[in-house]
Formats: sequence, structure tokens, C-alpha cells
Amino acid sequence: MSTTTSMSQHVTALSADAEIVAGGFVGELPTFGLATGEIAIFEGETPRKVVAHPDGAILLGQSDPARLVTGGDDGRLVATYPDGRTEQLADEKGRWIDALALREGAVAWAAGKQVRSRDAKGEIKTYVAPSSVRGLCFMPKGYRLALSHYNGVSLWFPNMAAEPETLKWAGSHLDVTVSVDGKFIVSAMQESALHGWRVQDHKDMRMTGYPSKTRSFSWSANGDWLATSGAEACIVWPFQGKDGPMGKGPRECGVRPAKVTRVAFHPKSLVVAIGYEDGWVMICRITDAAEILVRSTTESDTKDRAISVLAWSADGGRLLYGAEDGAAGVLDVPGA
Repeated sequence: MSTTTSMSQHVTALSADAEIVAGGFVGELPTFGLATGEIAIFEGETPRKVVAHPDGAILLGQSDPARLVTGGDDGRLVATYPDGRTEQLADEKGRWIDALALREGAVAWAAGKQVRSRDAKGEIKTYVAPSSVRGLCFMPKGYRLALSHYNGVSLWFPNMAAEPETLKWAGSHLDVTVSVDGKFIVSAMQESALHGWRVQDHKDMRMTGYPSKTRSFSWSANGDWLATSGAEACIVWPFQGKDGPMGKGPRECGVRPAKVTRVAFHPKSLVVAIGYEDGWVMICRITDAAEILVRSTTESDTKDRAISVLAWSADGGRLLYGAEDGAAGVLDVPGA
């Protein structure tokens, strides 16, 4: 049986005053991309706002320690830095940015079937996928991308002329993620299930039972566990063996009468942060299912209050959250 304690007294509440779409710690500052096209940068409790997309809304974004990169319905890809400076990385001339991935100075994005990858030196390569691309992620080794589309996932080397390798499975594949060691690829599907492949031999694996679509993934630092959203608990699949989760049941963490919308593993420990559709945030320890409350909500009307962003600082000492109603906060973990 799980035990629940609270660290809500260690949370600094913030407000972005607009729907939060993306975010993370950028230059150690809590930074959020807003649906209004603005970036909210918090150096205290009042945000400094920068207009990154003056002619459109932010659809998605990802952060690394140096920048928050956002894609909008204006077709622009924009990097925002801690000092408020913005840099346009690409302009797809009004075509919506549908997917985005970052790694070590490189960035990749998709607009419809067209995928582009920009390396750390600024060189851009283009690939046209078989159908619209819904998810992107960088493989952990080499300059290689996984991109999800209808009927499977393609593995593309931007610097090679060879055709991408394809992992096939019928249906519409949405988001995609790759294990820490690069041995497994998992996609979220339209029919509220996950499909995975062992990269070495393309062996299929199926993970079902979700009541709704999985839209948030997170791997544990050691690569042994994959946390997922889409149920009234954080569903955590084991990936310790060569067959991944096949023949093994998942663990459930943070069971509540509200759907999980975001998950984020701690960068060092077997602890996962969980955000819910009613605005709650909890932390759960995988080893014994112990629960720690970070944020609770009491109002009966929870519409548009879902947690849309969860991110740990690089050292694991702080946890950032943001919600669709603009509420946000930072937990300073005691003793971290």
C-alpha cells in the first residue's frame, strides 16, 4: 500500500496568466511557452514576457539548459534564451510545426510530411516522410532521428544518402520515444495503445489497456523503466531485459480519480513526477510506491486546469510544473 506525504510547503506558486504549452529550466530560470505566442521567464514571482511568435500561437516546445525552442501555427521555429533574446531557427511559411526534438545543440522539426534537422553548426537537411509526421526524437547514439507517421516509425540519418530504415506496424502512430540505450523504440498510437520495437531485429511489442491516448513519456535515468500518461495512474513499463516489457505487467503509481496528463522521471533517482487533468501534481517512488503530494486543487470545476508541463532541473533539486489555466510553480526539494 502506498503512503502519501506532502511537500507543498516547499512550492513557490507562479502564474503565467495564459495557457502554458511548454516549459523547462533554461539557464536555471523557470521558462514557459504560452499559447499567446509569448515566453514567460521567471527570475522571481513576476514573469518577464518576451514575444516569440507575434503572429501566431505556440503549439509545442522543448527546452534544454541553453534555450526554449517553440514551434507555432505561424510556421516559425524560435529559440528563446534566458536573457530574453529570441532567434528564428526556421520559417515554414505558415505550415504548422507538428513535431519537435532537441539534442546537444541540434534541433529537428516536422511540418506535414516534411522533416528537417539542423545540426549544431546550423546545417539543415530535409527528408520527406511517407505521411504526416506526428512525433520526433533523437536516438541516443549518432546523429539519427526516429520519426513516427502512419503505419510505423522511420529511422533517419540526416547526413547519409541512404533511405531511412522503417519499423512497420499498421495504424496511426503519434508521439515516439527511444530508450536510453537505444535498444527500444516505443510509439503512442491513435487507438490508445503503445507499440514498441526492439531496434536490433524489429521484434514487435504491444502495450495495451489504456483508457485514453498516451501523450507523455519519460524514461528513468538508468533506462529500466518507461513512465506513461493516459490512465488514472502513471503506468510504468519494465525494460530491464532483452525483451523489454513482453510477458511482464506494468507498475501503477499515483492512482487517483483523474487522468494523468504529464510524467517526468527524476534525472538521477527512481522517482517520477506525475501531473493530472485536475491540476494535481505528485511524486512517486518506483521502488515502494511511496507518494509525495506537490500540488492539490480543491475547486469542483477542473476544466482547463490540466498539468501541461513537468520538468526537473538538471541536478534534480527542483521540479517545475505548468497548467493549461496558466498556473505554475516550482518545488525546491528539501535536502537536494
